[in-house]
Amino acid sequence: MSSEKGKVYADFEKALQIGRPPNIVKRFPNSRALIVSGKVIDRALRKKGKAMTIAANGRNNFVIRGVLMAAQRANAAVILEIAKSEGGAEAYCATSFWNLAMQADTIMNELGITVPVAIHADHYAIKGEKDIKTGKTEISSIFDAGITSIAIDASHLPDDENLLANLELNPFIPKWAGFETEVGEIKGKEGLSTVEEALFLIQGLNAHGIFPDWIALNNGTTHGIEQSDAGIQVPLTAEIHRALEKYKVSGAQHGTSGNNSDRLRKIAEETNTTKANVATALQMISWGVKVNDYGNAMLDDNGEFIKLPDKGMTDEQWAEMVAYAKERGISGGNYKKLNLPFENKLLRQPAEIRDRMVKGVEEFVYGLLVNVFNAADTAPLGIEVILEAGSYDLGAKAECIEDPAEWTPEKIRERASKINIEKGSSGNFDD
Repeated sequence: MSSEKGKVYADFEKALQIGRPPNIVKRFPNSRALIVSGKVIDRALRKKGKAMTIAANGRNNFVIRGVLMAAQRANAAVILEIAKSEGGAEAYCATSFWNLAMQADTIMNELGITVPVAIHADHYAIKGEKDIKTGKTEISSIFDAGITSIAIDASHLPDDENLLANLELNPFIPKWAGFETEVGEIKGKEGLSTVEEALFLIQGLNAHGIFPDWIALNNGTTHGIEQSDAGIQVPLTAEIHRALEKYKVSGAQHGTSGNNSDRLRKIAEETNTTKANVATALQMISWGVKVNDYGNAMLDDNGEFIKLPDKGMTDEQWAEMVAYAKERGISGGNYKKLNLPFENKLLRQPAEIRDRMVKGVEEFVYGLLVNVFNAADTAPLGIEVILEAGSYDLGAKAECIEDPAEWTPEKIRERASKINIEKGSSGNFDD
């Protein structure tokens, strides 16, 4: 073994020893999978600079496996995630908050995956008091199951209620875990997030000693199948990120599927984004649906998805899935609801079919990581930040700047009432 390879091996062994959070060590005591806090992934991408990595929604086992294979091949630190709507208590996927880490750990050990991987609970949606009450128990349960990072999404609420919900639920999130917060999605397609709103949320959290790793914006995002080419507003994103720089919060880009490669490169190069969510594209590719070069599903003249005969599931299985969808009035983006009823039917297919489902995802994700996101070779940087910290707990990037006396619940509501925002139609961006 060369001295360089020896160092890489030694660094991985040390990171494996000290870099896995306590919930992961407890859940998978004999594992050699480097499952880490979301903070590790963010810091690795910040260390490289002008780079972001995939946060892949593992709606099925084929996606999870393909993403991990691509990450190993690209030597990239990555995030596997599932949203509350996809994998919560009322899931439409077989993958859930409670089994995603287990699937990842199993595959990583099976394939010898050595890159750092975070397990993220995305869009943990809070739409009222009932969700807050449930969250006080459920959040603890998903960390027990191996989640290492979470997005509290109360952005469907008015700005003051969004901030107050984040404050109320934060004690249930481990301090070492990755933390994402969200702003502006109540405004739907028409009203975009503003600098004022983003500052309000981040400053209010800062005053209470809470320092998010990421902020997600409504910056032109659409979730699911892209309906137009307007896409993500890069200048707006950059403007908001500049306003937040002293709080050292990175960007989380939602709705990446459907945006072309040039726009995604600009997000990596011109903003502080380190996390790029990809969901629908990976599902469609695993199934064998024809997509364009940036993952948006293509339709035939009748508005139907185009199944490629030599990709994804068998044509017979696809025909069964289409018939099931038509019988139930399922179309377009709602094909996502086929994940749960068809997961086991997909898993029972011949090995060569399962392998090509995985391979399609691997090739697409590898191309994103290496050619678009600039995430190649960030795995060693993730290991490096663990070794530098000497711990799984990297601590906060920022420090308290704001005066907590100015951010009491009463003053939060007063401040929010003065925010000038233009609300559009109600948004629904759960996944």
